[in-house]
Amino acid sequence: MNTKDQDQGKKTALITGAASGIGYQLAYIFALNDYNLVLVDRMGQKLLEIADKFQIEFGIYVKTIVKDLSLSTSPEEIFTELQREAIKVDVLVNNAGFGIHGLFNETNLTTELEMLQVNVVTLTHLTKLFLKEMVKQGDGKVLNVSSAAAFQPGPLMAVYFATKAYILSFSQALASELEGTGVTVTTLCPGPTESAFHERTGAAGIKQVEGNNMMDAAKVAKIGYRALMEGKTVVVPGWKNRMLAEIVRFTPRNLVTKIVKNMQEIK
Repeated sequence: MNTKDQDQGKKTALITGAASGIGYQLAYIFALNDYNLVLVDRMGQKLLEIADKFQIEFGIYVKTIVKDLSLSTSPEEIFTELQREAIKVDVLVNNAGFGIHGLFNETNLTTELEMLQVNVVTLTHLTKLFLKEMVKQGDGKVLNVSSAAAFQPGPLMAVYFATKAYILSFSQALASELEGTGVTVTTLCPGPTESAFHERTGAAGIKQVEGNNMMDAAKVAKIGYRALMEGKTVVVPGWKNRMLAEIVRFTPRNLVTKIVKNMQEIK
């Protein structure tokens, strides 16, 4: 769905998981900074509401694409649709992702395979598709949303933590490969953030969340956007999260794992 004719003079940002949380806040910031938008999410009605709101408030072009990113065909379908409509993506924001809480031997395999598809495979696939044109043009930006979870193993959310570690490692390697090309890759690693994430994963009652002053999604998005524009490789919002990310580097791995397990337990 398109809300108005595309303004070819503006840059375009594609944002996955744009219907809520950090993804929505990033979309808002890009709109505020006069970017055209391609918004991708499963929540079609919510996307339409956001598109209408941004059209009225910012007068930008907004294209909405309703896709289930747990389906392996989705990245190619998104890319092909944008090529067909001659929409050039200047900024790719891989924000979509989800988790599941519980003992690995008890959690649902289908859900975890879908998580791997969304968090890892789709992110990698979209980056592969859009990065080639960015490098060819000598200009472009990629923002991959990882997590403070990327810096250590995560008992009771083992697969989720591992996917976020992949995103961080993959993105840092890409950032190095792309030096001098005019294209940058930034990894945003937020800690616990006020959103529906914890309820959806079944982790709303864990010790890490209960009583914790979680960061506001709008603030996290603003920090991520600024880091992206500055071409930073990794940004961890919040001094507590930055401190913990550093501490785990110098702490025995088995001790870190025990501490994280304790934090992930339901109160």
